[in-house]
Amino acid sequence: MHRIRVRAGILGLALVAGLSSPVAAAAAGPASAAPTVEEQRLAQAVPQEILARSGFGTAAPRFARLLAASTSYASARRVVAREGSALWRRAVDRAQGRGPAGGDLSRDDDRPLYWARLDMTSRLRVWKPPFAVTERRRAALADSLERTSRGQADIRFPRRAEGLKRVLVTGFDPFTLDRDIRISNPSGAAALALDGTVIRTADGPARVEAAVFPVRWRDFARGAVERALRPQLPRVDLFATVSQGRAGRFDVERVNGAWRGGFPDNENIGRTETIPVADPASQPQWTTTTLPYAAITAADTGRFPVYDHTEVTEIPAGGAGPVVRPDGPTPGSTARAGGGGDYLSNEIAYRATLLRDWLGLHDSLPGGHVHTPVLRFAAGNADPATGTVTDAEFVRDRLDIVAQVRAILGAALGATERARG
Repeated sequence: MHRIRVRAGILGLALVAGLSSPVAAAAAGPASAAPTVEEQRLAQAVPQEILARSGFGTAAPRFARLLAASTSYASARRVVAREGSALWRRAVDRAQGRGPAGGDLSRDDDRPLYWARLDMTSRLRVWKPPFAVTERRRAALADSLERTSRGQADIRFPRRAEGLKRVLVTGFDPFTLDRDIRISNPSGAAALALDGTVIRTADGPARVEAAVFPVRWRDFARGAVERALRPQLPRVDLFATVSQGRAGRFDVERVNGAWRGGFPDNENIGRTETIPVADPASQPQWTTTTLPYAAITAADTGRFPVYDHTEVTEIPAGGAGPVVRPDGPTPGSTARAGGGGDYLSNEIAYRATLLRDWLGLHDSLPGGHVHTPVLRFAAGNADPATGTVTDAEFVRDRLDIVAQVRAILGAALGATERARG
C-alpha cells in the first residue's frame, strides 16, 4: 500500500481514553440503497471471476437469504455477526489449506475475502426488513459486518502458558483498483495465512492473531485502528502492522509521521491534513518503531532484501518547505512523510505506535511497521485490459512474501528474547 510519495499505512490515532464511540466509529457508509464506490466495482468481470473461481460467490446470496428471514433487529444483528465471522474463518481456512478450495484460484489469494465482503455490504445496504430499522441501527449492523469479516472481532489469544508468546499482525485490503482491478495485497494474504498459527522459534512457540483493515481514510479517522488494537496491545509480546510497499524489498520503517498526503483511497477520496487524533494539542509529529530492526535486517528471512528504512520528509523547525532527510527527522520538525510515506500504511504505523506509547508500553512492547515488496503480475500479464486474474509468477511471489513475513516475525521474536535474556 505504497507510492513513493504515497506509502500505504495502517494507523489512525486516538488517545487511550479518547477513542471514538462505536456509533461514531461505524465504518460502513450511509444507510442508502446507493452502492459505495467500492461496491460499484463488483459488477466488473474480474471481481465476478475471482468470486466464482474461489467459491466465495455463494457467501453474499446466503447472507441475503438469512437477513431476509430475520424477524427482529436482534435476530438481524446475530445474522450479521455470525456471517461476518464465518466469512473471515472461511478465508483463513482456505488460505491455510483447510476445507474445500472452492475453485482453481490459488488458496493463498486474499482477493476473494475482499470482494465477498463488498457483495455482503451491498446486500445489507439494500435490505428491506419487515420491521423498523433506524439509520443508526443500520450503520451499527454495517459496522459489525466490517469488523467481524476482517477478523477484528476474532482476535482471541489462548490463556498465557509458560513460554508461549503472543503476536499481533495486521494487513490491508487491495487498493488502487481503478488502476488495475486485479490487484492483490500481500499484507492481507499474510494476515490470512498467519491467523491462529504458531511460529516456532529457538526460544519457544508464538501464537499469531491477525486482522485486516480497509483502505479508507474515514475508518481511520473514526478510530477503527485504536478500537481493534487497544484491548490487544497490553496482552501481546510483539506486534507488526504490515502493508505493501516498494518494489523488490522489505522495509522495517523506523519513523512514522503525523501527516496525510492526500492520495485517493478505495472510495476515491483524498485527505491532506495532519492525522486526526482525539487530543491534537498533545499530538507528536513523529513516532518510532520498537521492533528489533537491526536483528531483522541481519537475519536470513527469505529471497527479498530487508532494509532498515530511516528516510522521512519534514519541514524543519523554522523552515518553509519540505526537506527529505535520509536519517530521520530533526528536532522540532513538522512531519510530511514518515518512512512509510504519507498514506494509510504510515497512518496505521503512526496510530499503532502512538497507542503503544500512550498505553505506557514503549519500553516493553516491540512493535512497528513492515512494508512488503510490491506484488506484480508476470511481464506478459501486466496489462489489466488484456491480462488474466492470476499467473504463476504472481502466485509464487505472494507465497514467498507471506513466508518471509513469517520469518521476519520469527527473527523479531528471537531478537527480543535475546535482548531480555
